[in-house]
Amino acid sequence: MNILTENFSTPYHSAPFDQIKNEDYLPAFKELIQKSEEEINAINNNTEEATFENTIEALAYAGEKLDTASNIFFNLNSAETSDELQKIAQEVSPILTEYSSKISQNEALFRRIKKVYDTKEKYNLNEEQQMLLNETYKGFVRNGALLNEEDKEKLKKISMDLSLKSLQFGQNVLASTNAYFKHITNKEDLSGIPDAIIEQYAEEAKDRNLEGWVVTLQYPSYVPFLTYAENRELRKELALANGKKSFDGGEFDNQNLIKELLNLKQQKAELLGYSNYADFVLEERMAKSPTKVLDFLNELLTKAKPYAEKEIEELKSLAKADGIEDMQGYDHAFYAEKLRKAKYDLNDEELKPYFPLEQVQEAVFGLSKQLFGLTFVERNDVPKYHEDVKVYEVWESGSENLRQDHILTTDNLQPTTDFKALLYVDYFPRKGKRAGAWMTSYKNQYKRNEKNSRPHISIVCNFSKPTKDTPSLLTFQEVTTLFHEFGHALHGMLANTQYPNLSGTSVKWDFVELPSQFLENFCYEPEFLKTFAKHYKTGEVLQDEKIDKISQSKNFMEGYQTMRQLGFGILDINYHTKVGELENKSVKEFEDDYTKAIQLYPSNPETAMSPSFSHIFQGGYSAGYYSYKWAEVLDADAFQYFKETGIFNPETAAKFKILLSSGGTKDPMELYKNFRGSEPKVESLLKRAFG
Repeated sequence: MNILTENFSTPYHSAPFDQIKNEDYLPAFKELIQKSEEEINAINNNTEEATFENTIEALAYAGEKLDTASNIFFNLNSAETSDELQKIAQEVSPILTEYSSKISQNEALFRRIKKVYDTKEKYNLNEEQQMLLNETYKGFVRNGALLNEEDKEKLKKISMDLSLKSLQFGQNVLASTNAYFKHITNKEDLSGIPDAIIEQYAEEAKDRNLEGWVVTLQYPSYVPFLTYAENRELRKELALANGKKSFDGGEFDNQNLIKELLNLKQQKAELLGYSNYADFVLEERMAKSPTKVLDFLNELLTKAKPYAEKEIEELKSLAKADGIEDMQGYDHAFYAEKLRKAKYDLNDEELKPYFPLEQVQEAVFGLSKQLFGLTFVERNDVPKYHEDVKVYEVWESGSENLRQDHILTTDNLQPTTDFKALLYVDYFPRKGKRAGAWMTSYKNQYKRNEKNSRPHISIVCNFSKPTKDTPSLLTFQEVTTLFHEFGHALHGMLANTQYPNLSGTSVKWDFVELPSQFLENFCYEPEFLKTFAKHYKTGEVLQDEKIDKISQSKNFMEGYQTMRQLGFGILDINYHTKVGELENKSVKEFEDDYTKAIQLYPSNPETAMSPSFSHIFQGGYSAGYYSYKWAEVLDADAFQYFKETGIFNPETAAKFKILLSSGGTKDPMELYKNFRGSEPKVESLLKRAFG
């Protein structure tokens, strides 16, 4: 028996992590692909005329077990990978890509879809059904359904190559990150670094059976070093190592892979009738075109650059006082922290005791209850993939079914309508986990046969681990990171749509960051901060003065941060519209050319960020990185509405809950206007950022 092909006899049919063996994956995928193909064949072989119900709807629900197995495998490959799992990924990815291509280029299936699409007027479809039909038809066309056989084969091969090469890109970045560490034996080299961070470095050294201290390129290790270490040469060494990730010509170098990936994307776009990959991608986004994206980014660039340059001049003045005439990028975090302390008397290490992880989590749980009526109950018998992971039931607050001792047994697997989701949280870094923070799902929400199948959502972060004497204490930036990912999680947990492929975060990519960035705003509201910013030892609430300064510091270095994000977005769009230039340029030359306008520090010839730019070369942000800023306009405008009506206003929150629960069932601008009453205004972002 292969556990991945069976019905899971676990609470809420949750992933049976404790029973899955690595050797289960490949045979499970092969079997589940076969079963999914049988479901597709049943649709094709239906002798009745194609209808919305027997074709479009049947397809939307097909392949559920395959989707579940894929979610489990690829989520683990990000959060708890191993050499063996990565090897399996290299085998599994082309098989899944081939299956996907086979479905999207299935002529008999597409004929039935097109028949329904061409006669849709006769079906009296509701808005969600119309959206499903349109998205299904477009999805097939965009995957080559209208191509001839020769071009279909070309597209199939391109898709397979892209799948493997993007996977390799991510594996190289992870391996390159893990390959470097700095072993420090002289404590003077740690001068300026807070004791709690030094303790963390000592724990890392101990884990490696070394004396002294070890700094790695993992975010919770690397960033504090650059922020606090007074030893400039060591800051430079760490920054160079970080900037050389997958860019050092070694085993894990990604430069050629970038060119290969971009060429494959260009080939795919041309094959489907687009001039470049950005045109192909943006057709399905709110922004619609590369020109509109660049106009948007350049408008913000014009507004932000004077503020950014003024901020850097302030930092350079501080550096000059220390005798540094040639301030570099690796000095930025150090002097920004000095300036922040001088302006706001805020120091991350002084604030961290007021933000223990469990307290911050309780705050975001409480906010979710206040705004959206959710309650979270920890569940200890749901299987987990690592001991660090915790699992929570999510319930409608006030439900008669909600009790602290509530147990849903395997004999009673169907939850009531008051049950909203399972939430997995995985907070600490480890060797098999990629850097960064993300939200994902193991199971989508959908309705079928009068049952509302609820989602299983996961948040993954990389916060400092608790030590023997100290709980996990978050920097304020990490507090906002948790709120950000929780915003995504709310989008998934509140989903209430008919079809799985329109559920939760299945929305236009430049709309998906609205809930996450929106929720971050609450972190800067004094009224809310006072409810949870309490010292982990004494319970003392953070002083009003410091809370006010946190609120005031929201826009600290906003010009610099905006320029940084705009640089990523501009580089991304140019990679996906001007790939031909890479025939005569190195990746480094291309990067320098298209980030010149946003460079605030000298470019270092030894470093480049593109070879570790996983968002666009491994993740789903190709030609879409601009969406972070696009969504900032939405979130600034949305939160402005909350401030106008009261940040905990139940009527405003109820409207936003409808937006969250609607997933991709409506055009995102229509959803937004239903909530706000008007289209978002870029002025809301500019006002928030620069006053």
